[in-house]
Amino acid sequence: MSSTHTVRREVLGPWSLDTSRQFWEGFTPAALDSDQRSGTLSTVFRVDADWSSAQVTVGQRGQVAELTVTGDGDLAAASEQTAWFLALDVDARDWPAVGDRDPVIGRAQQQLPGLRPCGFHSAYEAAAWAVLSQRVRMEQAATLRRRLITEHGDDGAFPAPDRLRSLDLDLPGRKADYLHAVADAALDGHLDTAHLRSLSPDDAIESVQSITGIGPFAAELIVLRGANAPDAVPSHERRLDAEIADLYGADRTVAEVSGLWRPFRTWASVYLRALRERR
Repeated sequence: MSSTHTVRREVLGPWSLDTSRQFWEGFTPAALDSDQRSGTLSTVFRVDADWSSAQVTVGQRGQVAELTVTGDGDLAAASEQTAWFLALDVDARDWPAVGDRDPVIGRAQQQLPGLRPCGFHSAYEAAAWAVLSQRVRMEQAATLRRRLITEHGDDGAFPAPDRLRSLDLDLPGRKADYLHAVADAALDGHLDTAHLRSLSPDDAIESVQSITGIGPFAAELIVLRGANAPDAVPSHERRLDAEIADLYGADRTVAEVSGLWRPFRTWASVYLRALRERR
């Protein structure tokens, strides 16, 4: 039987739910619903702690996030996971200083005021997306994901790992085999979001590459956008390379300019990508 749990937590540093919601509405891999009139964000997700499904509605009251979670599993864990994937747990009081050091990031902060880079609901869902999106257009991958949710999920949540592992899927290439490997890894604890967040990003990226079908690019996606690590630089993202060349100069590299972004290198990278998508 479903129950409801409400948590109020202070968010440290700049935060706008409206800006974050607009960013996530354009984030193809992770669909969400929102109510523009009430200014809330709502999404359904699979809870890492027990693989139950939960629905969360998030509201903003100044610097306080109000999280109302409904489900029949571990709702305290679901609330904490929400804070992770919405980056509400990050102390961002020093984030404006990055914009002071780097005028490019400063302009991005002005155009995206209060954006908290939202990620996938979990490392597990990020890994599944990495498999679905291999060698197909993003729109095709999103269609495959929606089909899995509609046919094999529950209450709008992505299928739990034990369910995904049992499916006889008709998917392009070796996607079915790779999804089964992702499900096995999740069941074995190798995609535990909290554990990956406790590691250094480099160690976490190396760890998830042990999963069949997960290469370097996918591993970065899982850690940077699935575990939502705030301070790492993607090294296999060509579109970011192009953005750096455009904004900083053709002879500049991500590794060179990102030193000014610490300890928010992931955030700065996401801001630049978000602005590029707007153009």
